[in-house]
Amino acid sequence: MNSFGRFFRIHIFGESHGESVGISIDGCPAGLSLQVEDFLADIERRKGGTQKGTTPRQESDLPIFKSGIFNDITTGAPITILFENNNTRSGDYQKQRSVPRPGHADFVAHQKFGGFEDYRGGGHFSGRLTVALVAAGVIAKKLLARVANISVAATILEIGGEKDTEAGLQKAIDAKDSIGGIVECRVNGLPSGLGEPFFDSAESLLSHAVFAIPAVRGVEFGTGFAAAKMFGVEHNDAIADMSGKTITNHAGGIVGGITNGNELVFRIAIKPTSSTPKTQHTLNWETGGMEDFSVKGRHDLCIALRVPVVLEAVTAFVICDLMMAEQKIKRIL
Repeated sequence: MNSFGRFFRIHIFGESHGESVGISIDGCPAGLSLQVEDFLADIERRKGGTQKGTTPRQESDLPIFKSGIFNDITTGAPITILFENNNTRSGDYQKQRSVPRPGHADFVAHQKFGGFEDYRGGGHFSGRLTVALVAAGVIAKKLLARVANISVAATILEIGGEKDTEAGLQKAIDAKDSIGGIVECRVNGLPSGLGEPFFDSAESLLSHAVFAIPAVRGVEFGTGFAAAKMFGVEHNDAIADMSGKTITNHAGGIVGGITNGNELVFRIAIKPTSSTPKTQHTLNWETGGMEDFSVKGRHDLCIALRVPVVLEAVTAFVICDLMMAEQKIKRIL
């Protein structure tokens, strides 16, 4: 549904062109200092229009605290934060309603919700809701740094197969099309022992949350798919001391579904933005036939550019939940 987590539990709500989007967070301990200024840097990193290759749609995205914070300190009650939608062009979507956009959720949403879905800007399926995930990440990252000195950082590794992101973007510009990329996340300071075997493994929970980020098409931990080409003796990480430190880190910091105290390293694949300016031949569900169609509106050339801060956010709130499950976060000291 729209909720995730057991002990640090989040619930997202809203639509791209609705009045607002937002998040409720249950389980954040009382006593954490939290102000609007804490959110600004990460919100700015997520915004479109501030970097080449992103949508010109811009929102102020100042968080509006509705509950759970008093005198700039968390109270222990559920935290609710709203972000208003003020810069919308809903007419762009009314004009193309009869043609579900290839790569988007238009068709499946229509089938699932019987035509009652809010289709403007993708509605509840929109990447617009990632601003709410970022807000949860701000709180989770601050909490992890405060109580456990854990840091979470994500970076773009490549765009369109190019290590030089400018070169990758230029490929899309020259082709007059959208393009994808790969984003890597690294977490330092994690204790060993987080996660469970099988269904609640650390990789399972991280992957579950990661796939809530629109446009994610794959995830790999440590050596990832390259491990399929390696010998066992090459891939195994020799343990160097009683702390669990390993000589190599092909496992990416997780063994048997449980963190081993080494750096957590994983990567995600981001598909090309589905809203491409290229003409496509696809279904018109009013006529039942196929026709030429091009997406109108304001869209990202490469959505991967805006993903790192969102990836940090989901990683941080998963780790918070895992830490609380092991009672490693009980209160703010």
